[in-house]
Amino acid sequence: MNQKQKIDICSLLLLTLLYVPTYSSASSWILPPEDVDIFGQIQTTTANREETLLDIARRYDIGQDEMMLANPNVNRWLPEEGAEVVLPLRFIIPQAERTGLVINVPEMRLYYFPKPVKNQKPEVITYPVSIGRMDWNTPLGRTSIVRKQKDPTWTPPLSLKKEAIAEGKPPLQDVVLPGPDNPLGRYALYLGLSGYLIHSTNKPFGVGMRVTHGCMRLYPEDIEKLFNLVPTGTPVQIVNQPIKLGWQENLLFIELHPPLEEDDTTSSDYEQKVHDAISGFLEKTARDSSENIIKNTRINPEILNLAIQTRNGIPTLISESLEN
Repeated sequence: MNQKQKIDICSLLLLTLLYVPTYSSASSWILPPEDVDIFGQIQTTTANREETLLDIARRYDIGQDEMMLANPNVNRWLPEEGAEVVLPLRFIIPQAERTGLVINVPEMRLYYFPKPVKNQKPEVITYPVSIGRMDWNTPLGRTSIVRKQKDPTWTPPLSLKKEAIAEGKPPLQDVVLPGPDNPLGRYALYLGLSGYLIHSTNKPFGVGMRVTHGCMRLYPEDIEKLFNLVPTGTPVQIVNQPIKLGWQENLLFIELHPPLEEDDTTSSDYEQKVHDAISGFLEKTARDSSENIIKNTRINPEILNLAIQTRNGIPTLISESLEN
C-alpha cells in the first residue's frame, strides 16, 4: 500500500465519525430522513477494575456480544485500568419498513419506529436483545404484538421440562408465578407467533447473546420503557441481516455481523455474500434515485476487506467519490 492509499484510507475512516445526529438518550435518536440509513454515534469510555466489560455494556445499553466484537482486545471480566472501551452506538437501519418493531436476529438488536407525534421530530428507539440458541431458533417473518402483560406468569412447555430433566436440573414447575425466579421478568409482549414473546429477564447479563429458547429478552429497564410505549397491534418484522448497507448523503457505509451458526456460512461464502449485497444495494439505489450517486462512487477494496475480516458490527465507510 503506498502513502497516498494510506492517507486516503485514514481520511475515509475519519469521515465515518463526522455525522452525529441529535439524540435524547443512549437508546432514543432522531430518525433520519428516508434517504439516510445511518444514525447514532461511536463513543468511547475508560474501564476501571470495579467493572467488567459486561457492566459497561449494560450501563450504555449495549448487548454482550456486540460489546465484545467492538472490543476484542479488552478482557471481558478484568479490563485493564484505564483501557479505552469502544461503545458501538452507531447503527445502519435494517432494510425493512420503518414502522413498528424491527428485530435483526444476527445483530441481536431491536429497532422501534413509533408513530410521529405532532410538532415533534420522528424518533427511532433501539435496544439490544437476546435471541434463540442454535437449537431453539428465533423465527423470522412478520407478526404483531397481540397482548401485553405486566408481572406475567410462565407456563413452561413440555419440551423445556424434558430438557431440564435431561440436563439433571430440578424439575420445572407447571406454572411459575411472578417474582425473581420467573424468567419472563416483570414485562412481556406476546407475539402472534404461538409461544414467542419479547420480554424481560431475571438474568440480564445474557442480553445480547444467543441464550433463549426462541424468545427475545431485553434488559429489565429497557423492556419497561418499551412496554409503556408499544401499543397492542404494533407490527413486528423479524429479519436476518448480518450484512447491512446504508447511505449518508453520497457516502456508502457497511455494517457487518457474524452470520447465524445455522446458516453454515464459510468465510469465502460470507465474502461473496458481502460483494453480492453491495452490488444489489447499488443496483437498487440506481433504480430508486435520479442522482448520479452510483456513477460517482467507488468502493475502497482495502477498507472493505478489513471490514469483512473484523465483522465488528460498527458501520464503516467503504466508498470514495470519483468527483474529486
